[in-house]
Amino acid sequence: MKEAGCEMPFRPADVIPKNLAGIRRRTGQTVTASPLLTELSQADAAAVLQRMKTSNAGLTQEEAEQRLEEYGPNVVGQEKRSGVLGLFIRACLNPLVILLTLLAIVSGLTGDYRAATVMALMVVLGVVLRLVQEAKADQAAAKLKAMISVTATVFRDGKALEVPLGQLVPGDVVKLAAGDMIPADVRLLSCKDLFVIQASLTGESLPVEKFDAVEAGDGKQVIERRNICFLGTSVESGSALGVVVASGPRTYLGGMAKAIVSQQVVTSFDKGINKFTWLMIRFMLVMVPLVFVINGIDKGNWQEAFFFALAVAVGLTPEMLPMIVTVCLSKGALGMSRKKVIVKRLNAIQNFGAMDVLCTDKTGTLTIDRVILEKYCDVVRKQDESVLELAYLNSYFQTGLKNVLDRAVLEHRDLAEELVVSKYRKFDEIPFDFQRKVMSVVVETPTGGHRIVSKGAPEEIFKRCTQFELEGELYPMEQLLIDELKEEYENLSADGFRVLALGYRDVEPKAAYGRDDEANLVLRGYIAFLDPPKDTAAAAIQALQRHGVTVKVITGDNELVSRKICGEVGLSTDQILLGAQVEAMSDDDLAAQAETITLFARMAPAHKQRVIKALQSRRHVVGFMGDGINDAPALRQADVGISVDTAVDIARESADVILLEKSLMVLEEGVLEGRKVFDNILKYIRMGASSNFGNMFSVLGASLWLPFVPMAPMQILTNNLLYDFSQVPIPTDNVDAEQVSRPRPWSMDQIARFIVFIGPISSIFDYTTYCLMWFVFKCNDAAMRCPPELAKTAREWARLAHIQGADAANFAYRAALFQTGWFVESLATQTLIIHVIRTNKIPFVQSRASWPLMVTSALVMALGMWLPVSPIGTWLGFVPLPHAYWGLLAATLLCYIVLTQVVKAWLLRRGWI
Repeated sequence: MKEAGCEMPFRPADVIPKNLAGIRRRTGQTVTASPLLTELSQADAAAVLQRMKTSNAGLTQEEAEQRLEEYGPNVVGQEKRSGVLGLFIRACLNPLVILLTLLAIVSGLTGDYRAATVMALMVVLGVVLRLVQEAKADQAAAKLKAMISVTATVFRDGKALEVPLGQLVPGDVVKLAAGDMIPADVRLLSCKDLFVIQASLTGESLPVEKFDAVEAGDGKQVIERRNICFLGTSVESGSALGVVVASGPRTYLGGMAKAIVSQQVVTSFDKGINKFTWLMIRFMLVMVPLVFVINGIDKGNWQEAFFFALAVAVGLTPEMLPMIVTVCLSKGALGMSRKKVIVKRLNAIQNFGAMDVLCTDKTGTLTIDRVILEKYCDVVRKQDESVLELAYLNSYFQTGLKNVLDRAVLEHRDLAEELVVSKYRKFDEIPFDFQRKVMSVVVETPTGGHRIVSKGAPEEIFKRCTQFELEGELYPMEQLLIDELKEEYENLSADGFRVLALGYRDVEPKAAYGRDDEANLVLRGYIAFLDPPKDTAAAAIQALQRHGVTVKVITGDNELVSRKICGEVGLSTDQILLGAQVEAMSDDDLAAQAETITLFARMAPAHKQRVIKALQSRRHVVGFMGDGINDAPALRQADVGISVDTAVDIARESADVILLEKSLMVLEEGVLEGRKVFDNILKYIRMGASSNFGNMFSVLGASLWLPFVPMAPMQILTNNLLYDFSQVPIPTDNVDAEQVSRPRPWSMDQIARFIVFIGPISSIFDYTTYCLMWFVFKCNDAAMRCPPELAKTAREWARLAHIQGADAANFAYRAALFQTGWFVESLATQTLIIHVIRTNKIPFVQSRASWPLMVTSALVMALGMWLPVSPIGTWLGFVPLPHAYWGLLAATLLCYIVLTQVVKAWLLRRGWI
């Protein structure tokens, strides 16, 4: 991965749909691969190297740098940071900014330069506010992305190096092994039992075997050619050497870049935000035409009615939502990174917090992930050095992905000297795969013969054995003896050991070996590994369960070992579901079983995926934690895929979240942080939606009742700008422990109930303010006269509003007094009510907001009260309010808080919000 701020290499797990053919049907787009791929598929290895101007030793570093400059980075579906200019443009496209600019221009053209100046300043404030906040969020996201990198093994100057995918160029010679992502479009030079998962491109569910043989010119499509591997696919098993033919946009996948980028995964969070946005749009579609027509007909000033309706539209627009969401997510992602949780896709944070079922592998999550080879024994569990020797040869000579078990075997380095490993020569290899669960090497012995050494799951090795060896004697594998032999390794498993069986066969040398040669083996014995539970595992599971997350273990290991480990960390093992049972179940039966069962053992990759689908069908938000090749399908299927930074490439690329430490304790902290992020976003949504719903009734009623608009367009925009400013610190707000104690799935029904019951409360107090201004402070009294010091200003207001007659200035003053009173009350109630909405407790007493939110709330309320008497007050159409108003305002605010708290408590008791 390149430096943050530059393009990032394409991440298949983020954007590749399950079937590329589906995209072609939906988009009508034809994929055109590089003609060079077809040409080179029909050439031999020497011709390929010559055509790509490279060699088996790879490019030199200088050549690679020149080609990188010529071809550009190996990037598909470029993900670029916006930059300051892009963020500035995005800030300027805000509806509030656009309308303020429009009103400023109109005010300037009509001679109202003071209003134009004020609105221009408001535009600058709004743009700078959003620009600063989004720039910080963008920088934070870039820093997180820079922490995650994927590399490829490339030969440069004859040496194998780990090079970031983005820096690969045509002509690079790459080494491929199990678990690797295919880093570009590659022509194979040599390979051994190479199986590639290319379902993301073709929809094929089974791995495809690849070969290095020359293809015939028979008109086959390039995707069907078996000596070409494509960017976006991954190696399931085997090994290979290949040369990069096409990189970046010139790859097969690059031909679909535009279609693929448009296929972004839509989370429940995205859907919820979209629903909320459309709800606000529907509010506007109802409100704005009504307000325009009512005020135009009633007041006769269609220009003022038009701008008032536009201002109302802006007031109903949750224009701060994108910024609040962006800042909340980026702040949450930074907070999670401090807890060793890296978020690859920000929108996955909400699913992380909403997760109520966590499915996890056993090894390294529940266990310490430091596997120790404890026993090496013959078939009757008697220690036997020759069993260890066979295991060492197998692990030493294999070229595939060396797992923790292989590394534990290879720690017995003293055997290398005793065996004189150099006397043995690796002749061939039959790589591991998850169907066979066996890995074999063929070695040439010091006497010149060939020996197949197989290591794998005991039940699979048993199938391939016809004899077993004990104390130098060979015995047939008769059924009676097989049952006794199985009992021996099952006793080891029941004691918590991970057991592998060893088999061998001496054969006559031949040119090549395959899976069919794993037959007629001699069972030699077992190697048993111990990976004890972590000290923190039981506590972490209990903590997750307290926070509403059910932990289930889905493992490929056998049920005996899994039962013991799960029992030690406090998970129920009364019922266990095995892969073979899953295979025979219908989807409905599996869904019913999956909800109640905690331990799933002997699970193949497809079984893991089915279990997650089954849980999702029961409306669970499912997380899956894994780090192996076999975990990739489940990671992609889960609502939130979780892996670790030491995982294989395909697992990291399939995950949404990367843990820097493989621990459930770290995961628990990340879940809580995710819930805090969602809760803070929800605060703004609840506030904005309920406030807008209430404003619909307030504005419509005032438009029908009053002979003037209830608030001037510029005052509405000022109110909106100040209110938005007060909401900026929401991402910093504290979240009550009760709010994060349970999963928080997105619920539009809860938001709708909140809108319907809380929204109209604001209208009640808007109408009480209307009555105070109209009847108590005599805004309806034609005898009220404009104060002499405001007479000139009032006449100017009347001229701009096209009010004529001898009483025009007095009428304009009465309108300004009413508008000022409602402006102050509306701003104060909207700003203050967030402190009630933000918590389920009693505000200010049982729960307090963060100090930035408290400070901005206080500042905005104080500013709203100061504006009517400020030097710019008359520019905004404000007049000083009577002294009696302030006491009545205090009573209004107190009653508003109390009534909202009462209704909120009632809704909580009924479980409606």
